[in-house]
Amino acid sequence: MRHPAFRLSALSLAILASGAFPSAYAQTSDDEGSGGNTLAPVEVQSSADASEGGLSPAYAGGQVAEGGSIGILGAQDVMETPYNVTNYTEQLIEDQQAASVGEILLNDPAVRVARGFGNYQQVYLVRGLPVYSDDITYNGLYGLLPRQYLASEFIERVQVFRGANTFLKGAAPGGSGLGGAVNIVPKRAPNRALNQVTLGTQSGGQGYAAADMANRSDDGRFGIRLNVARRDGDTAVDGEESELSMAHLGMDFREENFRVSADLGFQKHRIDGGQPSITFAPGVPVLDTPDADESIGQPWTYSDSNDVFGTLRTEYDFADNITGWAAVGARRSEEDSIFANPTVNDTDGNYSTYRFETAREDSILTGETGVRFNFQTGAVGHELTVSGATYELESDNAFDYSAFGGVTGNIYNPTDQAIPSLLGNVDGGNLDDPTRTIKTRFQSVAVSDQLSMLEDRLLVTLGARYQSLKDYAYDYESGARLESSYDEDAVTPTLGVLYKLTPSLSAYANYIEGLQKGERVGTSFNSAGAANTGEVLDPYETQQSEVGLKYDGGNLGGSMSVYRSEKPVAGFNDANVYEVLYDQENTGVELMAYGNATRNLTVLGGVSFLDADVDGNDAIGSPDTQANLNLEYRVPQLPDLAVDGRVIYTSSQYADVTNEQKVDSWTRLDLGARYLIALGDSKFLTLRGRVENVTGEDYWASAGGFPDAGYLTIGAPRTVLVSATLDF
Repeated sequence: MRHPAFRLSALSLAILASGAFPSAYAQTSDDEGSGGNTLAPVEVQSSADASEGGLSPAYAGGQVAEGGSIGILGAQDVMETPYNVTNYTEQLIEDQQAASVGEILLNDPAVRVARGFGNYQQVYLVRGLPVYSDDITYNGLYGLLPRQYLASEFIERVQVFRGANTFLKGAAPGGSGLGGAVNIVPKRAPNRALNQVTLGTQSGGQGYAAADMANRSDDGRFGIRLNVARRDGDTAVDGEESELSMAHLGMDFREENFRVSADLGFQKHRIDGGQPSITFAPGVPVLDTPDADESIGQPWTYSDSNDVFGTLRTEYDFADNITGWAAVGARRSEEDSIFANPTVNDTDGNYSTYRFETAREDSILTGETGVRFNFQTGAVGHELTVSGATYELESDNAFDYSAFGGVTGNIYNPTDQAIPSLLGNVDGGNLDDPTRTIKTRFQSVAVSDQLSMLEDRLLVTLGARYQSLKDYAYDYESGARLESSYDEDAVTPTLGVLYKLTPSLSAYANYIEGLQKGERVGTSFNSAGAANTGEVLDPYETQQSEVGLKYDGGNLGGSMSVYRSEKPVAGFNDANVYEVLYDQENTGVELMAYGNATRNLTVLGGVSFLDADVDGNDAIGSPDTQANLNLEYRVPQLPDLAVDGRVIYTSSQYADVTNEQKVDSWTRLDLGARYLIALGDSKFLTLRGRVENVTGEDYWASAGGFPDAGYLTIGAPRTVLVSATLDF
């Protein structure tokens, strides 16, 4: 086994110097004495998850929060949980004009954004392993959010959990999430009335309009918040168009012992002529990146998705020390698309591809319930939780394609070609009327006990989850249930320990597992033709151990962690039997810093080192170094002006299992500014401007995002964004 080779770049050293440890210049985070206009602080009484504690306060600088939901364990302060989590705030989202979850997660050094297999779906690589966008949770519930892409206007917080997490949230139904998890916290009405309108535009001429309105009853018990947004037009990529419409209604109500919250959301998202994913054929080295500002995609390619979803969550205090909760949610979605993703066949950049057309309709019902008890046994405090969760999906699908190689071209000289005809005799169902092909049912029961000792300085978390995994497949043409169905179960435990060395420094350690269903051999491209076709493999269990330190100096915070995980990898043995052959062994070190380094300087960033070993080679799409540094400076001479800069660095990685196709490292610089203008009578106008990829770098942003697939995605070109927000 190789030992991890961790190398500090100049950017990594700068991040460590800027805030991984306490700064001698850290000062208070308020704006008293700055002389500038400031929006009134918002004390949020409402709670998206109907909990008594409500939304965790933002940390100094406002870009991350002091805590957030840790699955079955509920809301916890970052300094008091034995797991590694960061909570990005709405303020950060607005100031960076981030349009999607993927753009928000570009701030995290342990995360990079990739694509789904052959489509435009966002995939988030956490610690080198994928989290599919349809495996992110909404207030802890799987499957509710749009499957391909989620607009930022839905979001109050984005919570990133680093590491395996099946005990905390249950197994991700899409089969990802072994390296981390992403949870979305929806918006709720704040303490004060909110009336906000935003207009904006970006390179290419795309327009943007949004409204955010909220109010609470006079007694504060009932709140309602409405968000609507529209984006439409050409993007910074020539030949690419995108369109988005969304609406979200969030409501909450609270009595002394009873709380309820609800959401209703709609999103329509379409991309035409989008930049495709690109694969290099075996033996062809990864070539220079084509011009990022010109789409290689054919004009007849597109992806169109429509989603409607809703949730209802309640919490009731049966006694001072007993609280129960229940939540239910549902989503209905429709998708159709045409893709043509090139495969480069030679060193001149010539490619071939074909038309692949799909139709999909999903119906999802999901929910959870639980009860939490607080009690003492001598000098030991207990928080005992019992919870159950369920997820059901019925998916109707159809597909068809043209002859392979029917479309040719060159990635350095894109040309439009006529759309080829479909074969028409493929057993892929009816595109105009897809039938049920997938039915998934995941159910689980979890128990945890959080023990507090030594005057709450020592916190121990014990728990386990029993998970049932059922996945049924149906014939595309006849609708008959196939023998390739899956029905297995497993138990995933956890142990976490946190000790408060001082009020500002905590040490923690944890053991936790991830879980995904195994495979019925012969039902996927990876296992086709195996001698043991029809055999059902046991669920794949990922085992992870982690130790770390967390620091909170009041204005500046940070963390340092070391982890190791082992993930089963299946393949063919010498007898052509498909089975688990070995483990992918991930060993990593992560450092994070956030908060106010000085009165006027806010820092957010970190560095992640990763050694992802698969039988002696680096795993696909696993850079050994990722680093982020985001600095925001409030100009003392112009207290209403703030400027910011962000540097994102990703080292080289590989696009194939034999490590012959190497993808170059890349560095991206983003710059932004905002100016606040007081218009009187509590009216403010905020002007924002931002340039992403300032230097216009052409780079391969990611490799892979799906097991054993090494397709590449082109990074975004130089993009200018401007907007104006009126608060009235």
